[in-house]
Amino acid sequence: MQKAIIGKKVGMTQIFDESGKVIPVTVVEAGPCVVTQKKTVETDGYTAVQLGFGDIKEAKLTKPEAGHLKKAGVGAKKYLKEFKLDSAADMNVGDVVKADTFAAGDKIDVTGISKGHGYQGVVKRHGAGRTPMTHGGGPVHRHAGSMGASSHQSRIFPGKIGAGQMGNEQVTIENLDVVKVDKNNKVKNVETGISKNPQKASGRNPQKASARG
Repeated sequence: MQKAIIGKKVGMTQIFDESGKVIPVTVVEAGPCVVTQKKTVETDGYTAVQLGFGDIKEAKLTKPEAGHLKKAGVGAKKYLKEFKLDSAADMNVGDVVKADTFAAGDKIDVTGISKGHGYQGVVKRHGAGRTPMTHGGGPVHRHAGSMGASSHQSRIFPGKIGAGQMGNEQVTIENLDVVKVDKNNKVKNVETGISKNPQKASGRNPQKASARG
């Protein structure tokens, strides 16, 4: 059965399995998500549901976003994402999807935005080699060098490696294993932005966190 949920990466850690083997894992705060819209074949031509995740102040939403969520009767959500699920027809606006939808051993595909590294050259971005460091190489050791034809074509073909934006793009990793599902829900005060998670400094000492804000 198809399942879907929205979450955010909290950090990395490691756990040990029954045989004592260490497994590196990514900790994800998955849900709870609320169904903010339901699409049907009659009205939209296909079946899907839109999930909302992350409580924020309504003032941070645009007027169309605020009106859309108010029509659904749910609070302000930071992230909205549509999923075409087999069970979409059985879900209704207002239903809540929690992390316990998944179980240890499930195979999942994770889609997210990769870490941005800014504008980078071909050496860092594509692993290109340097030019020789001796014999008058000059201050161009990490440059891309010549890459275009002189007469015929006289252009660079699409897909040629070059300098540019590195990271900050949508990436999907397939066939990951769900190692553990922890149903503890760490609550965050939306108004003050102070987390009640004791793992964070703002959760251990909210007075200091509020003073910084």
